[in-house]
Amino acid sequence: MKLNVKNIRYVSPDDWRVLTATEQGSRNHSLVPVPLITQLASLRSGGVTKCISSLAKLNLIAKVKNAKYDGYRLTYGGLDYLALHAHTKSSTVYSVGNQIGVGKESDIYVCADASGTQLVLKLHRLGRISFRTVKANRDYLRHRSSASWMYMSRLAAIKEHEFMRVLHREGFPVPVPVSQNRHTLVMSLINAFPLRQISAVGDPATLYAELLDLIVRLAAHGLIHGDFNEFNILISEQETDTGGVALVPTIIDFPQMLSISHPNAPFYFDRDVACIKRYFSRRFGFTSDDAGPFFADATRAPIKRLDVEVEASGFSRKMAKELESYMRDVGVDGDAQGDGPEKEDSEDDSGAEAEAEEAETEVLQHEHDDTEPTHQITSLASGMTVLDVRDTDTDPLPSLDQLQLPLQQPAIQPSPVSTKAAKAKAGWAI
Repeated sequence: MKLNVKNIRYVSPDDWRVLTATEQGSRNHSLVPVPLITQLASLRSGGVTKCISSLAKLNLIAKVKNAKYDGYRLTYGGLDYLALHAHTKSSTVYSVGNQIGVGKESDIYVCADASGTQLVLKLHRLGRISFRTVKANRDYLRHRSSASWMYMSRLAAIKEHEFMRVLHREGFPVPVPVSQNRHTLVMSLINAFPLRQISAVGDPATLYAELLDLIVRLAAHGLIHGDFNEFNILISEQETDTGGVALVPTIIDFPQMLSISHPNAPFYFDRDVACIKRYFSRRFGFTSDDAGPFFADATRAPIKRLDVEVEASGFSRKMAKELESYMRDVGVDGDAQGDGPEKEDSEDDSGAEAEAEEAETEVLQHEHDDTEPTHQITSLASGMTVLDVRDTDTDPLPSLDQLQLPLQQPAIQPSPVSTKAAKAKAGWAI
């Protein structure tokens, strides 16, 4: 789905309470009953009904057809608004601008703080490409779809923020982490281009050596990127003391980063190295005579175990295993799986993936008109949409422990939709 922040100005304080109540109820309910929303929001019944109607029209919550009880679920749009509301109240994000990137399971926008400093807003959207493996996903998610995907998106954002924080502190060329909330994170804007958009470099050997040195340095600090390729390497130009121009790489995208203690660590290390070797050979015609580097040599004497530090900081081993299991089960195993330059066109499938997701969830009554995402870097000079700030902390919502929840409702079985029929409706070639 495409982020549309223009409607955030129409969300009233009562709407925010109902939206937050729906999110709280999603912890224990795939479809949150209206009585529970009313209790959590602490509003009059009529007021809750009006707010639910407004939120549904904005596609921030959705109602499921043929449900056995009256309830709503939080959508990715609602989660986006809650995260943006939190960033705005913390003075991290003041305005949101153009979309500047699309990943397999993330969207990237330019934003700005109150002083006008441009930043990057990244929204993780795990579950977007999982339509391709519907049966596997349903087995893994135990018949829970959106709530689990949103939880996994939150884990991905936490993981990326924590790794970015420690890597920036240790002097690695990564964006500066600014803030993280729910499934989103805010970081500094790098004035650079992805390596895949660069057709020629003056000295490929130097850039090649720097990139392989980054892989080795990461391993010496206990980490393996796991997706180190031309999509996740930004190249910027910097003047040297001699008046020349040097290419400076910056690495991004860390949800698949893993520890050197991982059982498959040698495989991912070798895959990162092989990806750089293959790309430089095909794009720049450069092939190194050195067969290395090798995992055993890079990890023989670790300088510092940043993987252990991140685990101790809050992103636990249990969280890492949950996120890794999800990525493995839905087939998210890195951009490096591509077979060369042809992989550069893979982002064009994101629009079809979004349409396929809508086809799979056609049971929703309140659907929005989704347009195909922007796939090219657009100008940052266009106007920003200023976010509206309303403070509701003076009247906080009650916790779930303070409420007498209604009896557990029977699980709702999703309406049967065959994969072939859903793909055909979404316009896939069968």
